This record gives sequence, C-alpha cells and structure tokens, in this order.
Amino acid sequence: MGQNDSNILVVDDEPGMREFLEIMLQKDGYYVETAPDGSEAIDKIEEKLFDLAIVDIQMPVLNGIDVLKKFTEKSPDTTVIMITAYASHETAIEAMKLGAYDYITKPFKIDEIKLVIKKALEKKKLERENTRLRKELETQYGFGNIIGRSPSIVKVFELIKRVSELNVSVLITGESGTGKELVARAIHYSGSRHEKAFVPVNCGAIPESLMESELFGYKKGAFTGAVRDKRGLFEEADGGTIFLDEIGDLPLHLQVKLLRVLEDKKIRPLGGTEASSVDVRVITATNKKLEDEVANGKFREDLFYRLNVIKIVLPPLRERKIDVSPLAIHFINKYSVEMGKDIRGISPKALEILENYHYPGNVRELENIIARCVALESSNVIRQETLPHLVTGRDYLDLDTSFASNSSLDTLLGDVERKMIEKALRTTNGNKTEAARLLGITLRSLRYRLAKHELDDGNGDDLEDLDEAGEL
Repeated sequence: MGQNDSNILVVDDEPGMREFLEIMLQKDGYYVETAPDGSEAIDKIEEKLFDLAIVDIQMPVLNGIDVLKKFTEKSPDTTVIMITAYASHETAIEAMKLGAYDYITKPFKIDEIKLVIKKALEKKKLERENTRLRKELETQYGFGNIIGRSPSIVKVFELIKRVSELNVSVLITGESGTGKELVARAIHYSGSRHEKAFVPVNCGAIPESLMESELFGYKKGAFTGAVRDKRGLFEEADGGTIFLDEIGDLPLHLQVKLLRVLEDKKIRPLGGTEASSVDVRVITATNKKLEDEVANGKFREDLFYRLNVIKIVLPPLRERKIDVSPLAIHFINKYSVEMGKDIRGISPKALEILENYHYPGNVRELENIIARCVALESSNVIRQETLPHLVTGRDYLDLDTSFASNSSLDTLLGDVERKMIEKALRTTNGNKTEAARLLGITLRSLRYRLAKHELDDGNGDDLEDLDEAGEL
C-alpha cells in the first residue's frame, strides 16, 4: 500500500486545524476527508473504510475518547492517532489502552506529526501484509502449495488433514526435493498451533559440535565464548512446531537427548542445572530409510518408534507424472509475478517434454527448470526451445556405450561423468554453482571432478561461489 492508496479521516472541531491537516496530508499524496465532530466522523466510517483517523480529544457532544471507542467497535481496522492541547498522563494512558496507535500534543511540529502518520501507516501496511500472508499460508500450506492430483499425493493431503489436529509425532519420508518441509508446514498451519512458531532445523547442516547448544540453548559460561544465556530452538518453538529435517543425520549422543525431551517434555540447556518444560510438536523428515539405519546401529530403535507414530511417504515426481502439468503452471505463475514477466502458459510440446523427463531432483528440480525458463523466455508461453538441454535430450547423455576391447567400467563411468558435467556447464552458461545444483552435487565436489577430468579453469574454490552455494 503506497501513500496514494491511504485514506485518512481528520476529526477536529477547529476549522483551522482541519484545513491545515487536510492541505498538509493532500500535499503528501494521501486521500483526505474531514469531519467537524464525532457524530459526523462515525457516519463516515459506517460508509467507508479509512486506513487512519486523526482525532482531537477535546470536542463537543462526543469527545475523542468516545469517538475512539466507536472506531474500535465499528471500524477496528482503522488506526487512530489522538491529538489534544489538553494533554495529561491519564488521558494518554486511557487512549492507548483503548487502542490508539499514538498520542500527539498541540502545538506539534509538522515533521513530528508526519513521522507519526508515516509510522502508523507502515504499521497498517505490515498488518495487512501479515493478514495476506496468513491467508496465503493457509491456502498454500493448507495444500495449495503442495500441488497435485495423482492418487498418491491425494493420500498425502488426506493424511495431513487427519494428523493436523493430533498432537502426535509425524515422520515424513521421501527423496530430496519432494517437498517434505511443505508437508510439515501444512500440518502446522492447518492445525491448532498455527498461531505459534514453526521452527525448521536441518540436522545435516549444523556442525555436530554446535547441534546441542542450537537445539537446547546454553547458559552463560557453559563454554568459552558463552557470554550470555541463549535460547535453543526447542524454546523458540514452544507452543508451536519444530521440524527436524534430515533426522537421520542426528548424532547418536543427541538422539538420546531428543528421546528424553520427547518423553519428559523438558529441556536442559548446555551448562544448566534445571530443566524447563516445553510444549512442542515434533515433526521429522528424512531421505534415508531409517529402518536400515536402525539395523546398522546408526539410529536408535526406541527413538525411531517414538518419531514414527504417523508416517507420511512422499512419492518421487517420476512416479506421479500426472502432477507435472499443474506444478509447472503453478511455478510459471509464481515466477512470472516475481520476475515481472507476462508468461501465460506452456506450449504442448514443451509440456510433453517436461512430462517425459525423469526428475532426479524431484519437484525442486522442476521448480528450478521453470524459474530458469521464465527468466529466459521472450514470448508469453514457455517453449520447447527455452527448456534446458538436460531436459530436452531424448538420448540423455548421447553416449556410445558399446564395449571397446580396452574399455573398463571405470572408463565408461568416467566418460559419463565428464559428459554430464560438460552438459550441465553448457546448460548453465558456465555457472558452476548452478551446474552443481543441476547435477545434485556440492560445488566442492564439482570442483574436484573438474580437476580430475582436466576441465578446471584453474581458479580453485571461488569463495563467493561457495558462499552462494551455502558451503562456507
């Protein structure tokens, strides 16, 4: 909401003050209406919605406090600023308790009231944005952003609906890029905890040495550098949901502590002697088969059963090709808005190619493909020519896999690796960070392979690239 979209009502029984404020506000681009008394002001708010009302406290018939009460009742979305020449601590407190945004005393400086008005409207904008985001979240994570019509994804929708109000642990499994965090968010935002925090934690991204203090917090002096108490992520999620992604990467000694938290519903910060209660719903996710991790002694069996009360399995995109079309349209609309492009759809041939692709990176890869296409497309539909070569090549690697007399498996695999790297670099116009993402490997791993195949440019690890890739 820009300044010119803001409607302001000035309520003051002094004609000079009404006229002064009206002229000042109109010069700043606001739409302004005035009322000489409280009764007319109330009539106006019954006919029209105002973003902001500037109300004098001392007026005949209905004073400013009475008008404020009526505004709170009849137009609660209107932000109210009170003005008076008869300021007192008591009236200021009363007005603020009744919901006034701020209180200004006559005589005031023009810059002062302009600043208060600006801040009040910024607060209003933020409130509206939060309301919009809340509705958007309810739509998106209430299944609108988990797009699909395949039987397997419809089953996921049904499970989300059934478990959202149950205070039980949920384990979400599926390959990388299938949307496990989206499902976790859908469960949180469609349940009774939606007003509280949703705290996502990637267990594979936090160094093992920091994991305990990140999850459970620490007390001042617990270790060198602990100069103050720090709340852990479980405390941040109190009353809401903590989402532990890649739970299979959690070290064994922390698995014991997590199990204790789940059983006792209490946490003890590092260096602390007293435990405090937390009310947190725990949702976990993994791309590993935890049953195998249990069998191999890498994951505690008792913790596995504690987490696996409800299991939601997300199928890979290659097993639900019917969902490619609605997903593609969803991402086209999303990135067209974000990039300011006028892309209205996708050509039948381009869609056919997308539906026949195997998506090793699942939905995340499809999203990246569409984002790239929207950025590069010059027409108003995504065309076959705009799709990356990794997707359009029918003979995906264009390799001669016939066995030569001196060939070996290592030689053939090396040839495959080299050609895939070359193709990824061509697709990304030499951008190593994007090429690594397309190949599903880290930037460091790509650098190593470039050197191995003598494809390296000799620049070594570029710190900016590594930082962008999240590897610093």
